[in-house]
Amino acid sequence: MTFEELYRALLKKNFQSGGEPLPPYDPRHLDCLLYPEKYPPVLRMEPCEKCEFENACQKSCIFDAIVQGEDGQLLIDPMRCTGCAACIDACKHGNLTASRDVLPALKAVRESGKRSYALIAPAFLGQFSGDVSPGKLRNAFKALGFDGMIEVALFADILTLREALEFDKNIVHDGDYQLTSCCCPMWIAMIRKIYHELMPHVPGSVSPMIACGRVIKKLHPDAVTVFIGPCIAKKSEAREPDIADAVDYVLTFQEMQDIFDAAEIDPSVLPESEKDHSSRAGRIYARTGGVSEAVSRTVEQLNPDREIAIRTRQAEGVPSCRAMIEDLRNGAVDANFFEGMGCVGGCVGGPKAITDREHGRRQVNDYGKEATYATPLENPFVVELLHRLGFDTVEDLLSDRNIFTREF
Repeated sequence: MTFEELYRALLKKNFQSGGEPLPPYDPRHLDCLLYPEKYPPVLRMEPCEKCEFENACQKSCIFDAIVQGEDGQLLIDPMRCTGCAACIDACKHGNLTASRDVLPALKAVRESGKRSYALIAPAFLGQFSGDVSPGKLRNAFKALGFDGMIEVALFADILTLREALEFDKNIVHDGDYQLTSCCCPMWIAMIRKIYHELMPHVPGSVSPMIACGRVIKKLHPDAVTVFIGPCIAKKSEAREPDIADAVDYVLTFQEMQDIFDAAEIDPSVLPESEKDHSSRAGRIYARTGGVSEAVSRTVEQLNPDREIAIRTRQAEGVPSCRAMIEDLRNGAVDANFFEGMGCVGGCVGGPKAITDREHGRRQVNDYGKEATYATPLENPFVVELLHRLGFDTVEDLLSDRNIFTREF
């Protein structure tokens, strides 16, 4: 029985009693599925014999996370693996796969007796078919046992506001610049591990995913938080020691679709349950250029008379991000705000997105246009939430220690 077959059989048993006993399987595969936190976000399924592709997986990893063990076998270092998925694409034998958090996540949601929340990434539009609205998806999560669905776009609003405040405070001379800390764990990992001399230019902010999880935990300390998105790297981010307090489990869109299929839940036929809390700025984070556009408009609203205007540059995909950073280091750019997305297209192009990135981009843009508010400064839900959390003014977001702050 392969890893994939075991995964699907166990998932089916979660929703259907009885059935045939499982055929023989590898105990390590079962351990990976039951205790994914013990393993890196990318798993090697079988020992690698001689590779006729000259260890393409190892060469593809810019983080040097694939190392040679004492027995000569290639191993994935869980401390270095960011879950970028480059090695999965590079392995022509199909011997690498993303880890699965489905089984422990379902158990926590259905058996812990605690409140549980689905934290849905801004890239969700169109992922579960064009007929699945945010309201229908909310009811699909409730049918699985979740107490609610939270759109992470609302917390992208808050981080947009914090990034804009940081820019307005720190970019005061020609030559000053800021690298966005919002959103992409691949981008941040690249700067921290390869271009660490640039870290002083990265604001000490958490990602919208972490912000959302922390706020839920503050308001409901015992709650179970499950993030759902297109990104394997978010699994690695959620485990980082300084922010591991926020999100209990990370599922990909594909894992979520597997759950809906096994539970025989079709979100498209469920009733609506609309709640409109995020602005256009937070919703467009899911595609390349979204962060830049959101922060630019917010900076302009914060300080329309700034002498130094915000000038943005974006890159998508690892090679493009590295080229942009090299241009920055060589002084070959005129921008002062840099956005990097590890995947081509941004989050809508993530390795575990269900729909293609161009369709995802259109869906995200359309959802952004439907927003009642253009920026977080116009969004009353942002102000209301900040007040509930003890922030008297939006400027308090720049305080050194709060739930939206991170020390890199």
